[in-house]
Amino acid sequence: MPFELSEEQLMIQGMVRDFAREQLLPTAMERDRTKAFPIENLKKMGALGLLGMMVPPEYNGAGVDTVSYVLALQEVAYACAATAVVMSVQNSIVCETLNRFGTEEQKRSYLKRLASGEVIGAFALTEPHAGSDPVSQSTSAVRDGDAYVLNGSKRFITSGKNAGITIVTAKTDKTKRHKGISAFIVEKGTAGFSVGKTEEKMGLCASDTTDLHFEDCRVPAKNILGAPGDGFKIAMTALDGGRIGIAAQSVGVAQAALDAAVSYAKEREQFGQPISKFQGLRWMLADMATDLAAARQLTFYAAARKDQGEKYTMEASMAKLFASEMVNRVTAAALQIHGGYGYTKEYPVERYYRDARVFTIYEGTSEIQRVVIANHLLEDRYVGTLR
Repeated sequence: MPFELSEEQLMIQGMVRDFAREQLLPTAMERDRTKAFPIENLKKMGALGLLGMMVPPEYNGAGVDTVSYVLALQEVAYACAATAVVMSVQNSIVCETLNRFGTEEQKRSYLKRLASGEVIGAFALTEPHAGSDPVSQSTSAVRDGDAYVLNGSKRFITSGKNAGITIVTAKTDKTKRHKGISAFIVEKGTAGFSVGKTEEKMGLCASDTTDLHFEDCRVPAKNILGAPGDGFKIAMTALDGGRIGIAAQSVGVAQAALDAAVSYAKEREQFGQPISKFQGLRWMLADMATDLAAARQLTFYAAARKDQGEKYTMEASMAKLFASEMVNRVTAAALQIHGGYGYTKEYPVERYYRDARVFTIYEGTSEIQRVVIANHLLEDRYVGTLR
């Protein structure tokens, strides 16, 4: 189905495009080389309302819909994927989770600072031995008077080193499996909470990914998010929105790769003519553009269902699955079109290729997305939604 954008959505897209091309794009390759966290750019994004886009204005958010957020995230990812992943976690997972499950006190204490960009947020679910199976996590939280005492470690946490506020899942009742997991808001500087190693990654180098450690870390009981035992539900709800964010990032990076490939194909000459004249290469570009258009529509569809208050878990997984695999195909083709130059850091397609690789892995691997989709298809109440 064609997706028509409103004037407001187009205005947001245009504003973010101008900002991203002027402020983020020129220095993206340098950040990739130095691994410098884009804190100053994030402050500018906070001032523009890009770090709490779907948060209500009373909590310093922009109060826009998910489709507008998707459009903005695509533009940021086009310019700098490392900045986009920070924006995605901040919006899709941290702010939305606090807005949905937080108490009024939590929203005023934490959400307002997150939405304004005053602090960066993180979400700590994955552990060294618990990735796709979060029920097997071992981090524990034991009630002790007016506090919970957390012990354990988390792994692969986006913005873990730079986050001022982290939502952490931990087991409060090991006998109840997924219903025994709770979520807590932990502030940077809390005694017993420390940042471990920072990963040396293939891509998204300006976004830090770290271990987090909790050793007799006392967290006020008022900082529990939702009710005890809500942690698994909170995490799965957060991931639904997060997967739309990954799909949007994938579309943005793929568009950048396609644009780069088209531009290079028109300029590069071999055998006396631009390589864009050769049918084999033209068909590659056609397939890339078609793949990208399909991913964009799936992403819009999932975002629109969310905005309309409809169930969107399956659609978010479909968008994430297709878009993340699409961007790997498109960036690989763009690199191939550049030939030997594509393998060097002289052209940005080398960075696009590296940045895209993790999209099929984080916030649920492609294999997990297929499990989610199949589970929904085989439910007794399934009647078909992609119509």
